[in-house]
Amino acid sequence: MIKEFFMKKMLEKQLQALPVAQREQIIAVVTKNPAFFEKIAKEVDAKVKSGKDKNLASMEVMRLHQAELQKLMMQG
Repeated sequence: MIKEFFMKKMLEKQLQALPVAQREQIIAVVTKNPAFFEKIAKEVDAKVKSGKDKNLASMEVMRLHQAELQKLMMQG
C-alpha cells in the first residue's frame, strides 16, 4: 500500500507534462500491473548496463512488449 502510494507520486511527477486524463490512464495501468512494469524496468536496466543508451534501451524494450502495452492501455 505504501509502495503503491510512492509509485503513484513518482509517476505523477514524471508525467506532469501530460494532460491530466492521459496521466491518470497511465498511472492506473501501471498501478494495476506493477509486476509487468517492473519486468520492463529490469530489461531496460540490463540493456543500459550492457552499454546501451537509456533512451534507446527503453525504446527497444517497449517495442518488444508493444502488443501487451497496447492491450493494457485499451483495458485501462
